Amino acid sequence: MSEGSVTGPADLPGSNLPGPDLPGPDLDVLHLDMDCFFAAVEVQLDPSLRGRPVVVGGTGDRGVVASASYEARIFGVRSAMPTAVARGLCPSAIFVPGHFDEYRRVSAALKDVLSTATPLIETVALDEAYLDLSGAHRLLGDSRTIAQRLREQVRVELGLECAVGVGRSKLIAKLASKAAKPVVRDGVVEPGAGIVAVDGAEELTFLHRHPVRALPGVGPRTAERLMRYGVSTVSDLAMVSVDSLVRLLGAANGRSLHELAWGRDRRPVIAERAARSIGHEETFEHDIHDAATMARRAREMAALVATRCRRAGVEGRTVTVKVRFSDFSSLSRSRTLDRAASTASAIGDAAVALLSSIPPGKGVRLVGVYCSSFGRGTSDVAARQVALDGEPKGATQLRLFSDTGQSDRVETAAEAIRERFGTSAIAVLAARQSGGLSGPAGPNRAR
Repeated sequence: MSEGSVTGPADLPGSNLPGPDLPGPDLDVLHLDMDCFFAAVEVQLDPSLRGRPVVVGGTGDRGVVASASYEARIFGVRSAMPTAVARGLCPSAIFVPGHFDEYRRVSAALKDVLSTATPLIETVALDEAYLDLSGAHRLLGDSRTIAQRLREQVRVELGLECAVGVGRSKLIAKLASKAAKPVVRDGVVEPGAGIVAVDGAEELTFLHRHPVRALPGVGPRTAERLMRYGVSTVSDLAMVSVDSLVRLLGAANGRSLHELAWGRDRRPVIAERAARSIGHEETFEHDIHDAATMARRAREMAALVATRCRRAGVEGRTVTVKVRFSDFSSLSRSRTLDRAASTASAIGDAAVALLSSIPPGKGVRLVGVYCSSFGRGTSDVAARQVALDGEPKGATQLRLFSDTGQSDRVETAAEAIRERFGTSAIAVLAARQSGGLSGPAGPNRAR
């Protein structure tokens, strides 16, 4: 669709805007997106799954699809779809719970491949990253050549497929990688181009034919609001004046979408972005109806969050809980701690206190625990040597009555033991409670 083929609605008048103020001529931004990443890794782990409809996600009726192979997508299965719906669409699908440690391992190997082109890598997810190639051309050639080389490396070294988009901005590169992917049409998987590079002269033609939902910042509600005024494509959006968009969507969102509609995206590739939060959430097989069970499950999640915080070398000042009820309504609560923490006891105590203000009502289907507002941690798990008389032959129980500092050291020591001897080597069955630790039935149980 050409730039001038759609006019703005009468009540959102178009404006005679000049062409976009675009970046320089070089295609310096590359976006790489793996194809059906989780499902593809599962096929590697079990080759008998090749060519079959594979769905990764919750295996119960309450789960959500995390990834689906193209063979499953033929039937309409998509990521974020409830498992029950996916089963109805594709009764022959093979559901696997997922091996997230393996996904993280392959993701790290992917980053090693990408680092052969540039150190300026912004990882968006385990299977997706932006690269700034501005400093790589003299050594490795133009961006199309680099994209071809990286795609071949991923295929040869990882045994996986990916799509690559190249452009002068993150917006164009992201849309280009999506255009490079295989598509399901009329019950058949059509191969994608693999690599799509969008030159500056083609940007507006390429951009304007996309639905407005393709732009970052346009969710279902914003898209619905725009649709009421006849705006369904990026071309439609570009014909609306910035003043009209500000009145409709607010100053920040209106101006941002006006810029993006004209291809003006100055977001840089930010290498090694620090995590904003670390968390864990679970959808339960059956709704929870009592506060005690909610608290127990929250403490189990807090132990996982604490382990991830310490491995990342961070401590958080803010603990947040999320609750989703049986009617799919959700709410969250947050608390700022007196001091930064990375232990299961501190995170769990805060999470349980927050949950105490949220009655289960007609039932809770999901609980999440998160830690944020990070600073560098003071834990030194890697530097401590835990002395044992011999290797544990079963779970070793630590029951200590101590202060906060010693409780933290107990968790650190237990984590070090599990790192060396396995997750079942030791279990901290006691939790600090009002100057002492409770027994195995206590509220903080790390496994």
